[in-house]
Amino acid sequence: MDTVYAGTRHNIGFNVVDALVHKHSGKFKVERLAGVAEISFQGKQLVCIKPTTYMNLSGHAVKYWKDKKKIPLENILVIVDELALPLSKLRLRPGGSDAGHNGLKSVHEYLESADYPRLRFGIGNDFPKGRQVDYVLGKWREEEIPLVRLKIDKAVEIIECYVSRGIEPAMNQYNKLEISL
Repeated sequence: MDTVYAGTRHNIGFNVVDALVHKHSGKFKVERLAGVAEISFQGKQLVCIKPTTYMNLSGHAVKYWKDKKKIPLENILVIVDELALPLSKLRLRPGGSDAGHNGLKSVHEYLESADYPRLRFGIGNDFPKGRQVDYVLGKWREEEIPLVRLKIDKAVEIIECYVSRGIEPAMNQYNKLEISL
């Protein structure tokens, strides 16, 4: 289920979900509106989706699977790339604005709420004025890849903490971390 955005900053949410599913021996199947994998972690069933819609329509897939699996809003975790955070940061939040992120905007519209958790994966904003789209859709620079891999592993750890201990303890433990090699 590779996308045209494989290896780009834009695809980092999928990379994190792939790592989580792989770690817990899951496998994705293409189903309605998304690649779907169900994994078990500490006695809890996790439904992991990678929407097959365009990113700015991903709320359709999130809403469909939320309703199909009867997942409470507070148990949805959306993973997104975040320009406003440096590459060294990950930030877990219980809700909030879409901050101009078209994927989050779509999720807000379909869920009719901004009150769902999200994990923001800092991608930095090292691009010339007017080149944001090229930057977000661009591939990681060679020197960034080791840190990105480390952050993907850390993001999986954050998700596991969120699932096992709850959002507040996970935020307290991870939101202030400065991740470096």
